[in-house]
Amino acid sequence: MNKVSAVEIKRLKSMGVLENNDRVHFSARIITENGVLSSRQLRNLSEAAEKFGNGKVSLTVRLTLELPGIKYENVEELRNYIAKEGMVTGGTGANVRPVVACKGTVCTFGLFDTQAMAKEIHRNFYEKYNDVILPHKFKIAVGGCPNNCVKPDLNDFGIVGQKLAYFNEEKCRKCKKCTVETTCPMGAAKFIDGVLNIDREICNNCGRCLEKCPFGAMDEGTQGYKIYIGGRWGKSIRHGSLINKIFTKQEIMGIILKTILFFKENAFKGERFGSTIDRLGLKYVQREILTDEILKRKDEILQAPLKIAEN
Repeated sequence: MNKVSAVEIKRLKSMGVLENNDRVHFSARIITENGVLSSRQLRNLSEAAEKFGNGKVSLTVRLTLELPGIKYENVEELRNYIAKEGMVTGGTGANVRPVVACKGTVCTFGLFDTQAMAKEIHRNFYEKYNDVILPHKFKIAVGGCPNNCVKPDLNDFGIVGQKLAYFNEEKCRKCKKCTVETTCPMGAAKFIDGVLNIDREICNNCGRCLEKCPFGAMDEGTQGYKIYIGGRWGKSIRHGSLINKIFTKQEIMGIILKTILFFKENAFKGERFGSTIDRLGLKYVQREILTDEILKRKDEILQAPLKIAEN
């Protein structure tokens, strides 16, 4: 049994240092910028695991690392050691959690630089708002394409890359075997009465059809993003609500801030964002986070106490 007091264990947890199930040792959760570390940082963590832990480094499902088997008296020394390479512990509590992103930056299916966007979100919202206590944890995921490998729709705020392709009928040669039609994984592109039709209700804007036509009938495509809000997994699963619009990167950054402010102002303490949406209605929430009215109350919202639900 751990001789460390319950109050101290709670304080350590708020710093990303978690009690192990042997009730004696702790794990230090190391924050990464969407799962990316330098070779110097990895060497530092390996050394730290040997010096202060049990020699192991484990991965979490949200792209952070944990060093288990740390004695209580070594916690601060470990935190000072990893600070040499700019690393900190954290990733717990009712606040913005570390951002996760897929490998769309290098993946052949990636439609944009997911790592760069996630890094920007990490700096602007995890680092800047990490000390803001929210009603519950708030998770953000960045997905590079509709394959949804990082499961954006199971996060409080999920981003999915989109590439909007446009058909130029004047360049179409009406080939007997259309490479656009055969390439589409969704079956959205079909030749009907000698004309290529793209069903926008079926098309998921994956961009696979771009550059497939040898005659240039499919234009380069426009970069965009779609948003899911209120997703969660765990004991209770809620698929995120899709906002039925394609956004620009600049719009995305503004909506993240407005969503965090809305969550802080409207959710009850202990309530996940998806439950807030279900309670207040998607149309209302969507209207509030897509307009700028809430930004006028930014400072007031950030300083206000959390709402407590009436029994």
